[in-house]
Amino acid sequence: MSKSIITGVAGFIGSHLAESLLAQGQTVIGIDQFNDYYDPQLKRANVAKALEFPNFQLIEANILDLDWRNLLQDVDVVFHQAAQAGVRASWGQTFSYYTERNINATQVILEAAKEAPQLNRFVYASSSSIYGNAERLPTPESTCPQPISPYGITKLAAEQLCWQYYQCFNVPATALRYFTVYGPRQRPDMAFHKFLKAVYQNEPITIYGDGKQTRDFTFISDAIAANLAAAEVPEAVGEPFNIGGGSRVALRDVLDKMEGVTGKPIQPQYVARAKGDARDTSAEITKAKNLLGYQPQLDLWQGLTQQWEWIQASY
Repeated sequence: MSKSIITGVAGFIGSHLAESLLAQGQTVIGIDQFNDYYDPQLKRANVAKALEFPNFQLIEANILDLDWRNLLQDVDVVFHQAAQAGVRASWGQTFSYYTERNINATQVILEAAKEAPQLNRFVYASSSSIYGNAERLPTPESTCPQPISPYGITKLAAEQLCWQYYQCFNVPATALRYFTVYGPRQRPDMAFHKFLKAVYQNEPITIYGDGKQTRDFTFISDAIAANLAAAEVPEAVGEPFNIGGGSRVALRDVLDKMEGVTGKPIQPQYVARAKGDARDTSAEITKAKNLLGYQPQLDLWQGLTQQWEWIQASY
């Protein structure tokens, strides 16, 4: 039976991925630093279900402090989900967190992966933010990346490291460029979590910009399906894939849907557009469909309904 390592296992995507692998009977080593970018107690709640499985081991540590050559000895797949997230927080004094946790941490694992001949796959969690304000919508993987935030720059740098280690040392890397993943356990600094929490607490919602900006929203279970496929499909090695929800939606239309899902009025408060936020994102997912068999299953209404149920249970 396969053995996997998940970095950032107590995060939004990492915790869902762990549960999926454990349910298949796989052995999973989860690694998480439990840093305070957001409340570590939320991360502990995320990982609680995985801890019930006997085939799960949790290592609480900084990626840079671990003996990766030893850790990777009998591991088949690495799902590298850990990152310092957040476009808006990546400016200024905190930038060193982004270089350390996004670039340095990725390089340390890749360096050890050179000496791990039984490693079948290194799945890197990349981001649509590497594209910046893309010239084409929907945006194909062949588009030249032009990130417009320090966060996007560090995610792109780590992805480029994956390709160098693949080309020079045959590390079997692949990259999933996530487009705005949402659903239960979404980080509290992400828009849908903030919006739905505000609705639940009858508070106004802060909108950066005019609300006409568009996003490609991806439900969590679709992102997990993409990871599972990327770990298995031989054609994934050496390739990046856009992982999107399959439709582009303006933020104002999302608020209308939220009103429908929650049955509550929404009070938007518009403020200046944030530096580093892309105006529009839209994933061209033909490559993921053809090579990974990726097919988004949940539309925005169904996904928001599930996240709203989780918000009500959480607060």
